[in-house]
Amino acid sequence: MTAHLNFKRISLHALQCSRSLVPTLLPGGVQKGREWIALNPRRPDQSLGSFKINLETGKWADFSTGDAGGDLISLVAFLDGCSQVAAAKKIILMIGKNK
Repeated sequence: MTAHLNFKRISLHALQCSRSLVPTLLPGGVQKGREWIALNPRRPDQSLGSFKINLETGKWADFSTGDAGGDLISLVAFLDGCSQVAAAKKIILMIGKNK
């Protein structure tokens, strides 16, 4: 099934749903302009500010640790500690539930 995954297409669909998808992935955050600012669940993050996701581009970064990625697939892979393939499949399932 991996050969049939179109990562670019999945990434674009994820961006179209970013305003509902990202808060589901990172509840408790806040939207400021184009960014979702949340606590990084992969470390003992105590305050909002350093972990940001651009809802229009999908780029994300934790400015405290240097972790970063270029799309929402890489964000899911980071959050879940899984492969890009597993992250893409999770996004497909999540987007399907939001339709």
